[in-house]
Amino acid sequence: MKKTVLLLSLVLLAVAAQAQQTDSTPANSAAEPSPTKQSVPNANFVAGGLHTPNTTKFVDGEMIYLAGSGYQTGQQYTILRELRNPNKNELFAGQQALIKAAGQPYAELGRVRIIDTRSKSAIAHLEFSCDPIVPGDIAVPFAEKTAISFHPPVRFDRFAPANGKLSGRIVMAKDFDSEVGTGMKVYMNVGANQGLKVGDYLRAVRPYERDLKDPVDSLSFKASAVEDTQKESPSYEPKFLTRTKGRAIHVADLPRRGIGEIVVLSTTDTTATGMVVFALEDVYVGDNVELDQQ
Repeated sequence: MKKTVLLLSLVLLAVAAQAQQTDSTPANSAAEPSPTKQSVPNANFVAGGLHTPNTTKFVDGEMIYLAGSGYQTGQQYTILRELRNPNKNELFAGQQALIKAAGQPYAELGRVRIIDTRSKSAIAHLEFSCDPIVPGDIAVPFAEKTAISFHPPVRFDRFAPANGKLSGRIVMAKDFDSEVGTGMKVYMNVGANQGLKVGDYLRAVRPYERDLKDPVDSLSFKASAVEDTQKESPSYEPKFLTRTKGRAIHVADLPRRGIGEIVVLSTTDTTATGMVVFALEDVYVGDNVELDQQ
């Protein structure tokens, strides 16, 4: 009996420890890429590295050269990249307009420390990088981020109706991905001006109308759903040429479904960077989000 009680106590302690997690690693605290309308100074930038021009990409532990001014030995700088998406195809209708309204996206690539300023170019040690750094990337003074405490869903109601609170949309994902899962970053068109703050939770939701408008998923609505034992087969969103003798089904009448939860890592006035902490299925760029005050 005592062994059973001890084992149960250990299990409860483990559950309690997992229920409160802290996002404090450099990779998770990096807010990349975060669209912003604020002007980012670009006078300081990466000019090269120890083996330039034979090496053009730099990672952890390497030395790089920084052009510009104001450097002091021991200072830390964050390396940013002003982004453009070479793929001009939209993941959802109106995506480019929403990104333009959100501002210029930047990737936060890593952190360097100045080790020598005797030359015209400062020499820096690359302490941490999320992605390879290349010449032309921007160097801005490093600012420590607050560690984010987050928790798994206390109660996730997959079919909860709209709560009327702050809402927006996922307009981008890290590396311009179209589908993301737990631990991955997304960027939304709501921010501090709407009252959103670091540590808030957003619920990702998707109405079935989204599937109907998707060029791939919509094919399933058009596919035959014939069952030999059913007298009259139904039709989804029937048109003149697609109507059957069976019942008409309208996707707008179906409940929207919850996809997962996102914790806010950083905000600008009009945008927010978040990390997916829980997902029941793939989260899509274009999915809706709403404030979840659980």
